[in-house]
Amino acid sequence: MQDKGFRRGWALLLAAGLVGWSFVIPRIPTRWRLPMQAGVGGLLVLVTRPALGLWPPRLWAGLRLGLAAGSAAAGAVLAATSIPGVRLSMIGRELPAPASAWLAVQIPLGTVWAEEAAFRGALATVAARAYGASGARLLQSAAFGLSHIPDARAAGEPVLATVLATGGAGWVFGWLAERSGSLGAPMLAHVAINEAAAAAALSVQRRSRLVVLTTDVADGVVR
Repeated sequence: MQDKGFRRGWALLLAAGLVGWSFVIPRIPTRWRLPMQAGVGGLLVLVTRPALGLWPPRLWAGLRLGLAAGSAAAGAVLAATSIPGVRLSMIGRELPAPASAWLAVQIPLGTVWAEEAAFRGALATVAARAYGASGARLLQSAAFGLSHIPDARAAGEPVLATVLATGGAGWVFGWLAERSGSLGAPMLAHVAINEAAAAAALSVQRRSRLVVLTTDVADGVVR
């Protein structure tokens, strides 16, 4: 009984720590954020020793499932840019610069690896030992949703909607990991969603600037 209580306490403490870390990382100097985010994910993997399934044959199952899920999710993200409200939100966002580093380094390592290693790797493993598979998926998805509160506030987006949406995504990512036996599945789906959203935002903002520039030039000619 004491051992079970310890496992539950450790799982809750880790979940709370990950949520708390999400409030700390924005206050860290920009140049240190990426290595710290990726490093914390790697450290948690070393401490909790989850079965990542990043080697064959589990890896192949993860890549197949992740590719299917990621393709569908990325398509939905790109289709959403046809909604005026979504485009307006993208235009108003301040995007990281330079875009190349954001797409090639920050998203894969600072976001996808860091979050999947921490939530679907470390936390899910610790929580499964305490609460079982279903309880673990619920705990890690709830912590994942709450960890996006600082992002929502910084972007001026509705906090509750962001928590629910990212919590739901965390639940799906957890299911993908369990279904395939590989962290490769949620990593691939996660990176597809984030890269598609980033590319869409960059494209929408470029088109918006082009329209403004064209309008300014036309106004200048008229004058």
